This record gives sequence, structure tokens and C-alpha cells, in this order.
Amino acid sequence: MTAFEDRHWTSPDGLRLHYRAYGEAQPGRAPALCLPGLTRNARDFEDLAPRLAQARQVLCPDMRGRGDSAYAKDSATYNPLQYVEDVEALLAEAGIERFVAVGTSLGGLVTMLLALRDPRRLAGAVLNDVGPVIEAEGLARIRGYVGTGRSFPTWMHAARALEETHAAAYPGFMATDWLRMAKRMMAVGQNGRIAFDYDMKIAEPFSQPGGEAGVDLWPAFAALAGRPVLVLRGELSDLLSAETAAEMARRMPEAEVVTVVGRGHAPTLDEPEAAAAIERLLDRCG
Repeated sequence: MTAFEDRHWTSPDGLRLHYRAYGEAQPGRAPALCLPGLTRNARDFEDLAPRLAQARQVLCPDMRGRGDSAYAKDSATYNPLQYVEDVEALLAEAGIERFVAVGTSLGGLVTMLLALRDPRRLAGAVLNDVGPVIEAEGLARIRGYVGTGRSFPTWMHAARALEETHAAAYPGFMATDWLRMAKRMMAVGQNGRIAFDYDMKIAEPFSQPGGEAGVDLWPAFAALAGRPVLVLRGELSDLLSAETAAEMARRMPEAEVVTVVGRGHAPTLDEPEAAAAIERLLDRCG
């Protein structure tokens, strides 16, 4: 595994937030900014980031309330617009004016919102299993487990719990795969038990019914036009429908849309078709 450096930045409301930095800035190569999903953290990209860092610097932030970043004092700040402001503060502190975004799920929403605010800074974007329309079925499934605060006595117990919840999204996963996922998503607490590595309060704003209604995200997607865009969709996804992915392709014909076979929400980005598509996108970004 390529070595990374643990670094920190300060959010607009004073939180100390953490990110992993892989590699060094390369002249003529836009750094990659890897943005994780709702309950995930910088460890989600520990396979992808070293691959990308062979040609460019890679930054993998823990969003507020996740991983090694501070928890928010006000749970209402666990929302996409606040995450955008946090990322903008990171970009400013790191002196990054232009970047390639790789956003999984929530990270993809943040990517689109960053483009909506200032599309000039996006050199390219990967939207991993997310689009302007989020399916109610997928939202209901996520609401069913986020913020439940479960803990486990061993890593094997943790892995089995993940399998119980996510087996439909990852058919064919072996025990070693679930263990690997558990160690990315969880950490050992002070009481010695293994628990999810995020503030359970992230569920509070997310669980409010109707929060997804009435928000038109198509303009945010449209803001990515004119630059390389890759849309990855898990074949079995319940969050990004085939119909929405097709509409994204219709509205942005220059974007590449790739279906990751045998994956639900969300592809892990080490699947051969996903890895190859990301390489194609980066080749176009410079």
C-alpha cells in the first residue's frame, strides 16, 4: 500500500477535520479528491488512492462526524451543503484550485453541488452510484440501519452483521471481503467493542421524512457539463435506477455511463470495469 500522510484542516465553524494525503502534487495533473458515502470514511479509498497516486496527488477526507474528524456540535450541520463548505475550506487550505472529484453516493452529491457553486474548478468527476434522482427504496433501506449504534465483540461478528445488512448488494462476497469492509467502516472503541466509525447523530437530519422531496438536482448535474464525467452504476443498485442513469446519459451525451455487474449500492471501485473506467476518465483529465 502506498504510504499516506495524515493531515488536518479546519471547518468554517471551527471543527478539526482529518484527511489522508497520498503522493505529491504533480505539475499539469489535477489532484484527485475522493469523497465517501454517508457512513463511510477515508479508508474507503485505501485501494483506489494508491493507484491514483502513481500519477497525481490524492486527498481522501473524513467528513465531519466520521473517522478521525471531529464530531459536530450541532447535528443539523450533518447536511450536504455544510459538507460542501467543509470541502471548500480544505481546498483553500491545501491551495488546490482545480481537481478531479471521485464521489461515492453522498460524495457524489457533494461533487455535483461543488460544480454548481463553481464548475471551473472541476477538471473531471466520477459519480459512483448516485445521480440527481435518488430512489425512495434505497433511501428507506439506508434509513433502516444508519445511526442504530450497534457494536460487536469481535471483527468476525462485525463482518457477519455487515453481510446480513448488505448481502444483496455484494453477492459473491467471501468472509474475507466482509472483514475487509468491516475494518474500513468500523473501529475499536474505548470499551473494547467494535462499532461503526461515525457519529450516530448523522442520522438525525437524514432521517427526517420528506427531506429529499422538492430538491431538483438536475441543475447540479448539468454543472458538470464540458468536462470528463463518469457515471458508475451498480447493476443491482436500489439508489440509482437504470432509468435515471439513462436520463443522465441522454442529458450529457459526452459522459461515460458504466454498469458494474453484480454490484448494488455502491461499487467498491476495485471491480475491473470500474477501475478501467476511472483510468479512462483520468487520462482525459490530465
